[in-house]
Amino acid sequence: MPDRRTASRYTVELLYDRDCGFCVRCAALLERLDRRGRVAVVPLQQAGAPARFGVTTDEALDQAWAQDSRGGRHHGAGAINAALSGVLGTRIPLYVYRIWGIRQLQDAAYRAVARNRYRLPGRGGSCALE
Repeated sequence: MPDRRTASRYTVELLYDRDCGFCVRCAALLERLDRRGRVAVVPLQQAGAPARFGVTTDEALDQAWAQDSRGGRHHGAGAINAALSGVLGTRIPLYVYRIWGIRQLQDAAYRAVARNRYRLPGRGGSCALE
């Protein structure tokens, strides 16, 4: 019989753009906050990574993608909420994201950030992680 603590453990993999300094900075922040190892950040430039998430490279460049240990797939602001849920060890961010109005607001904010991500603060890109 599986251990109850590991059977109910919520984990998330987040696909991000390693060539975007802002994305690298956000991924590094998630890793620092994730003290229990619930979130794995995966650069879309890693061989086979987009296919593992079931998306094309163009789709992966368009927005963040996440998949969780319960089989859920999330994109855009939903992916960020899934990653936060993993870091916090509670699905509350995902539940809040489902509230009408909150979802539309977060999606709009995510689209604005995604459109301008190469202009936002953040150093590095792929050279920072190698």
